Formats: sequence, structure tokens, C-alpha cells
Amino acid sequence: MEAALATILAAAAPLVFAVIGETITEKAGVINLSLDGSIMLSAMAGFATAFVTGNLWLGFIVAALVGMAVALLIAFASISLKLNQVAVGFVLFALTRDLSSFLGNPYVHQRLAGVPHLPIPILENIPFLGPIFFQQDLVVYGSLVLIFVAYWFIFRTRPGLKLRAVGERPEAAHARGIPVNRLRYLYTAIGGALVGLGGAAFSLDMKLGWSYQHTLNFGWIALAIVIFGGWHPYRAALGAYLFGALQIIALKLQPIFPGLSQVLPSMPFPIMILTLVIIYTDWLKRLADRFPSLREFLASEPPSGSGVPFEPE
Repeated sequence: MEAALATILAAAAPLVFAVIGETITEKAGVINLSLDGSIMLSAMAGFATAFVTGNLWLGFIVAALVGMAVALLIAFASISLKLNQVAVGFVLFALTRDLSSFLGNPYVHQRLAGVPHLPIPILENIPFLGPIFFQQDLVVYGSLVLIFVAYWFIFRTRPGLKLRAVGERPEAAHARGIPVNRLRYLYTAIGGALVGLGGAAFSLDMKLGWSYQHTLNFGWIALAIVIFGGWHPYRAALGAYLFGALQIIALKLQPIFPGLSQVLPSMPFPIMILTLVIIYTDWLKRLADRFPSLREFLASEPPSGSGVPFEPE
């Protein structure tokens, strides 16, 4: 049981980085639909950098910078040029996906030592919890810390209040002297960097290596999980762990149903979409009305200013 839960935490860690990053971006009012290609290009850049330099952590840094650069392109196109965010996102998705295949071709099937495990002394010996939470690597530890830091920042700090304001009510935020577009640039860049870290976490840890379209469809799943998560870090993380569990179950079932070996790996994707459809219904809203203390966690409405350019008068 402990081993299975620890595996789910590790498998979901890259998605946690991506969904928290996109949650922050969308909270600020920008939609990054290039996510699938951005994760792919970041994964390739991180692996290539680590392979060439022999420095694993430099690979993570480069991947974060790549993710940030793609996000800033979307921010520039939508905020400064007032272009349609959805159209720009799809164009960048196709561009980054093809770039990852073209530039990553020399690194296909190359070998590299991944992120080493780093058990935490004393804590690793705690019954049940130790093997699950404290016998992981730095990527998993970082993803766990990120969930709580993101929640605290968004909902418990003054800068987090400004972040929500520029996504929810940009006109009111501007009237109070908050630099709406400047903050949208900032949080889009931060969100993109986290997406880039998620890409590196795939190629340098969870799916060690690089191959053609190495992370295909994980970006779309991340976008779905952001909606599933109601733009809330805790629910988004829960969605990432649910998807990780579905992946592990599919892998466990492959030896039992060898004839379905081509189908089972893709099963988590439609199951996740079905779960999203079930979750994203009125019953969550009714539950929030019944339990007001849970409203913050159960809220599922997107930021009202999301995807809409803001022009100060």
C-alpha cells in the first residue's frame, strides 16, 4: 500500500508543477493553451541541457526558462498586441511541439542518470507516512511544498489578493492603483516557469529520457485538471494525483490483460475527461451553498477576466 501511494506521488509530481503553474497564470487572467507543446519543449530542453553539460539542475533551470519564454510570448501577444489568446495558444502549441521533435532528434534514446532519491533522516522511519512522503527525491518534495506555498500565496497574502483581483476584476484593480497588465506579465512568467519545471520533471525524473513527443497529451490533461481543480491549488493537486493513480492502475493491468496493451496506457485520458464532466456540474455549487466554509475549496467558476485583454482608460 505504501509503495503504491509513494509511486502515485512520484508519477504525479510533473503534473503538479504544470497545473499549479497554469492555475497561477489563469488566476491572473491569461490562458496558456500552448501547454502541451510548452511541456514537451521544456522536457526536451531540460534533458538536452543535462545530457550535454552533465548538470541535472542546469537542465531544470533551462527548462524553466523555456517554459517562461513561451508563456511570455502568449502574454505579449494577448496583453500588448491584444490578439486572441486561444488562437495564439494553439499556434504556439504546434510550434513548440514541432520544435521539440526537430531539436530533440539527436537526444532520442540517450541515457542519463535521473534525479537521485533523497530520504529524509528520521522522518523516513515514520510508520506508513515515512515510505510515502519522506523516501522520495527533490522533485517530489518540491511538488508537495509548491501546493501549500501556492495556496498560502494566493489566498492568504496581499500580493495573492492582487493576483486574484487582476484576474477577477481588472477594472476595479486598476482603479485602486494596481498595475494590472504588469502583474499579468509577472504571473504568466511565473506560471510558465513552473510549467517548464514540470516538463523537466518528466524527462529527468518520471519518464527519464527523451523520445518523439515524449509528453504528448499531458499538457491537455493539465489544462483539464486546472478546470477540474476549480482554479484552486488543493483541488488541482488532487486532480493530478487522481490522474497519477489512473496511470499506475493502467500499468498494473497490462500484464493481466496483455491483449489490451495498446489501449490501457491511454485509458487514464478519457477517464480523466469523464471525471471532469462529472465533477464540473451543479452539485458542487449546491454543496458549496450548503457548506459555506468549504466554498473556497469547492468553487469552480473561472476568473471572470480570464482570456480578456485589459485596456486602461
